[in-house]
Amino acid sequence: MATQKPQGSTPLLVLSKVTTILDCFSIERPDPTLQDIIRSTGLPSSTCQRLVQSMLHEGFLDREGDRYRIGIGLVRWATPGTFGLDVVRLIKPVLQELRDATGETASLYIRDGAYRTIVAVAETRHVVMRPFMVGMVMPIHAGAPGKIFLAFDPEAWDVINPSETTGLERFTNDTPKDVGRLREQAEEARALGYYAAFGERHEDVGSISAPVFDHAGRLVAALGLGFPTQRVTKEDAPRLGPVVAQTAKKASNLLGYGPFQDF
Repeated sequence: MATQKPQGSTPLLVLSKVTTILDCFSIERPDPTLQDIIRSTGLPSSTCQRLVQSMLHEGFLDREGDRYRIGIGLVRWATPGTFGLDVVRLIKPVLQELRDATGETASLYIRDGAYRTIVAVAETRHVVMRPFMVGMVMPIHAGAPGKIFLAFDPEAWDVINPSETTGLERFTNDTPKDVGRLREQAEEARALGYYAAFGERHEDVGSISAPVFDHAGRLVAALGLGFPTQRVTKEDAPRLGPVVAQTAKKASNLLGYGPFQDF
């Protein structure tokens, strides 16, 4: 009588093989070839090739020529963990204070290339809300947090690459369509110390964000509010913007950014 396999053993076996493939990548050897991976894992050639192709499709790996690297998708998923649990732990109470003071969802974002990722959230208690979840990835050219990265992190401009024919990717009629408009928005963010955006990524969603700096004065994150535009309008920005900026300054102070330093 054949021994029955434990339920779920096949998925676990596949995960074990995927882990074996990922173990082939290291600082010393970041871009092995398929043959390198086959030799290192000891997996059958057909099995290894099939898994590598699936990992490419899912974003676990990227390919350039005949060499493979850890995929940007996997990097994004790992970002919240690598950002630093201590930083998130320090700032999470500040997010909760901002949520309680404004009634809206407060989030903390970090930049990953041309994208911004949520690493901490304090959700609104309103019934009507738009979901903001840890791990969500959004482009930096649309929405208030991205304007903060462009305003206070010069390296953020290096990843802005508009199409020669269509300009920046458009999500709504209010999404900035060219780099010139983005620069104007970044200048406004620098002047105000915060930025408010309405309907740039979704027509019914707005955001207000401000910069968070570390002890060395480097921008490490953007902190801000996200809300449905039916509840918070452009007329509310002059009232809520300074509240967000003050909260971001408090978060910066928790990271060692001194009162003698200026944004």
